[in-house]
Amino acid sequence: MSTEPFLLYGTHEAEEAPVRLVAGRLSADLADGNLRTITYDGVEVLRAISYLVRDRDWGTYSPRIENLKVQQLDEAFIVSYRAHCDGLAGTALSIDVRIAASEGRLTFEAKAQSATGFETNRCGFCILHPIVGVAGMPVMVEHVDGQRHETLFPDLIEPWQPFKDMRAITHTVVAGVTAECRMEGDTFEMEDQRNWSDASYKTYVRPLALPWPYRIPAGEPVRQEIVLAVRDDRAGRSTGTANSREAITIQPGQRQGRMPAIGLVITPEEARPSIAAHALMAEIAPQELLFHFDPAAGHGLDALKDFAEIAARHPGRTTLEIALPCRAAPQDETLEIARQLHSAGLAPDTIVISPSVDRQSTPPGSQWPECPPLTEVYAAAHAAFPGIRIGGGMLSYFTELNRKRVPPEQLSLISHCTNPIVHASDDLSVMQTLEALPFITRSVRAIYGDMPYRIGPSTIAMRQNPYGSRTMDNPGLARIPMANRDPRHNGRFAEAFAIGYAIRVLDADLECLTLAALTGPFGLVAGSGEPTPEGGRRPLFRTVSALAGLAGASWQACVSSDPSQVLAFVTGGAGDAALHLVNLTPTPKVVDLRGLELAGSTGSIVLAPYAVEAVLPAR
Repeated sequence: MSTEPFLLYGTHEAEEAPVRLVAGRLSADLADGNLRTITYDGVEVLRAISYLVRDRDWGTYSPRIENLKVQQLDEAFIVSYRAHCDGLAGTALSIDVRIAASEGRLTFEAKAQSATGFETNRCGFCILHPIVGVAGMPVMVEHVDGQRHETLFPDLIEPWQPFKDMRAITHTVVAGVTAECRMEGDTFEMEDQRNWSDASYKTYVRPLALPWPYRIPAGEPVRQEIVLAVRDDRAGRSTGTANSREAITIQPGQRQGRMPAIGLVITPEEARPSIAAHALMAEIAPQELLFHFDPAAGHGLDALKDFAEIAARHPGRTTLEIALPCRAAPQDETLEIARQLHSAGLAPDTIVISPSVDRQSTPPGSQWPECPPLTEVYAAAHAAFPGIRIGGGMLSYFTELNRKRVPPEQLSLISHCTNPIVHASDDLSVMQTLEALPFITRSVRAIYGDMPYRIGPSTIAMRQNPYGSRTMDNPGLARIPMANRDPRHNGRFAEAFAIGYAIRVLDADLECLTLAALTGPFGLVAGSGEPTPEGGRRPLFRTVSALAGLAGASWQACVSSDPSQVLAFVTGGAGDAALHLVNLTPTPKVVDLRGLELAGSTGSIVLAPYAVEAVLPAR
């Protein structure tokens, strides 16, 4: 399989490889001026230390870096540079950075200054702790007043900040090795980034209780420093590290269940192109169509008539997703939508309803928007749509559902979406979000028990921005956070992401999983003139079609020796079993299958970058 960037990522622009920095047993990757994958003796200590500048919509600036100097010394390294951010109305910000490390100690210093004054929602350090092997484990937090207390990293996802007023945080890396991260220059606090499907706990500067955006005054320097100190009490023992060239083993797991139904989302804007692509929809054969309806966005009778035309050709189920404006009484608005449904001839099997304002985030320290009680909204829906299943939850992301937990008593199902480019958009960060999905689904199950549960539409590109006034336009198809188009949706990266997503949520016993639209920027089919690696069908077409074909089949878990790189599961039973594999990385991986006793297998296979493969038969 070719590794040409366009085939993998839908763009000819490949990410620049990071620079590996080594200081004895401490190492880190330097990427875009920040540190990633900080390890000690081969074990990840921190996922990242980054100096970030956010705009008023929480978009992240991509600074220009000048005078970058990297010195790799014996048992140490030093990095320095100056970064520049161009803000609104001719404003600008410069950041002078120095990073230095020796055995077991790393410092990251930054001084930001603006000659013009500079508006920002956040300017300063973010420190990311990993979640796998860390969630639920002990941690020592030191506060700005010097008090220290022992606690635990959250296991179930914490809706609000688990730790505030922080000066330092210390955790166990492996038995006998601890890491203290000390933060100077401002008051820090932590949020549980698994809310947004980030695979990290994030400690960040400037408490959210303070106003934003705020202004950095002209000529006033802002200095901050992070010091990571690793203590090793193992008397010379080493954890040892696996050779990256060794085969990844796949073993049979114990968990099993049934594959979820697969849905496609259809918006009014894409209804007519979806009608034109009906033959392709029939080929995919999704079990569910999710029609999005937002009267406040101008959706009305014409949209519902288009939906009715699509539904008439669809042999499966249909759901109408309603963003209720709540500008009038809920009973009046739902009755008007019911009247339009009758006039259009659309009779959905399910209605998922949520107040439009609940799509917007309500961060700590901000006011909840005015909204009728959800019990009133749900009662109005039951009265207006008798005999139809009524679902609720959030039309946005798990974050909003976790922070505003809807009352389930009047609902037949719970639903939410996820998005992997809220905070970061590089390839590694996007693929790492898959690690957070089991924590999300387990947290939902802890709140709502065994209620029927749906996820989606969940796509790489962002269909709505709960954290600002808009999604980010991306005409050049770059990798940028909060973008409403993403190049990787066109490439094999999206295939790997989608099957990895499906594997990571198997334990949730989902009723339906929606990972794409049929047409448009989130679609399986490219529009006229849109370049794709394989013609009109995006590579994701194959994976969604395959998942739809597996709906209702039995599955059995597989245990990967490195689930951050290769995931697998088995579907079917005796006589029709199949092993499904995915490489989540941009490099080929050797996979050892001997533990699964695959008929006709030589014992191992090589998975190409971002490859999705099914091995037949398994016994």
